[in-house]
Amino acid sequence: MSSIFIFPGQGSQSVGMGKDLYDNSPAAREVFDEVDNALGQKLSKIIFEGSMEELTMTANVQPAIFAVSMAMWAASKTKISEQDFVAGHSLGEYTALCAAGALTVHDTAKLLRLRGDAMQRAVPKGQGAMAVIMGLSIEQVRGACKTAEQQMQESNPNVADVANDNAPGQIVISGSETTILRAMEVTRDMGAKRAILLPLSVPPHSRLMGSVAIEMQEALEKIDMKAPIVPLISNKTAAPMLDIAEIKEALVYQITHGVRWRETILSLPALGVTETIEVGPGNVLTGLTQRIVPELGARKLEVL
Repeated sequence: MSSIFIFPGQGSQSVGMGKDLYDNSPAAREVFDEVDNALGQKLSKIIFEGSMEELTMTANVQPAIFAVSMAMWAASKTKISEQDFVAGHSLGEYTALCAAGALTVHDTAKLLRLRGDAMQRAVPKGQGAMAVIMGLSIEQVRGACKTAEQQMQESNPNVADVANDNAPGQIVISGSETTILRAMEVTRDMGAKRAILLPLSVPPHSRLMGSVAIEMQEALEKIDMKAPIVPLISNKTAAPMLDIAEIKEALVYQITHGVRWRETILSLPALGVTETIEVGPGNVLTGLTQRIVPELGARKLEVL
C-alpha cells in the first residue's frame, strides 16, 4: 500500500489563498518569504491582496500556485515514505519535484517565473486560445484538431493540439485562436456535450510553445537537480521516473506536448497506490481522481 502526492496546475488559484497558512505557520511563512526573495518581488502580497487579474498573469500565477502548494506541504510536516510517489499537473510537476527533494524552493520559483514569462512572450496576445471539450474521447478530440487544421490551412499560425487529457470526457485543447475556434465547431458537430473557450490567451502544451521549450532547456541545464527521493509519475510518460536527465528532458517535453493526467491516474493501482493526496489550492485533482478511478481513495492534504 502506498500513496501518491499530487500537485495542481494553473486554474486552482484564488486571491487570498494561503493567507491563513502565512499567518499561522512559521514553516509556511518561510516558504512564502523564500519565494519572494527568489523573485525579488512581494509575490505573497499579490497572492493575498492583489486583484484576480494581476494574480492570473501567467508569470505570477505559476510561482503563486507553487508557493501556496509548498507552504501547505511545509505546514503539514508530511513525510514521504519510500513506497510513495509524486506527480503534478503541468506546473505542478515542478512542485512535485520540489516536495520530493529534487529542486529547492528558490530554484523552483525562478524556473516557474521564467516559464511563465517565456509563455507570455511566445504568442502575441489574442493569437492563442484554449478550450475544454466535454463528452468526447481523446481519439475523437485529436481527430477534431486534425480536421480543424486541415480546414484552416491558410491561417498562420495554424495549430490545434490536445493540451490536457484530464479525465474521460474532459479534454483541453490549445493552439492558435482561429484554429481552436474551428476545432470547437468540429467537436460540437461530432456530438460534444460542451465546448467552452477558456479565459486564457497563452496556449500551453502546444506546438506554439517551441521557443519556451528552448528557454526552459537552457535554464534546466544550469540547475543542480537531485534525484527525487521517490519516483515522479511524469506528464510525458504517465510512468515513474527517477533519472535526473530523463526528468529534465520530460519537463522540456511537456511545454509543447499534452499532460497525460487520465493515464497517470489509471496507472496507479498497478503500482500499488491506494490513495491520492492533493497538495495545493483547490480540489480539482481530487475530483478528477474520483472520476477516473473511483475505487482509489482521494483526499486533500490535512494542514494546520
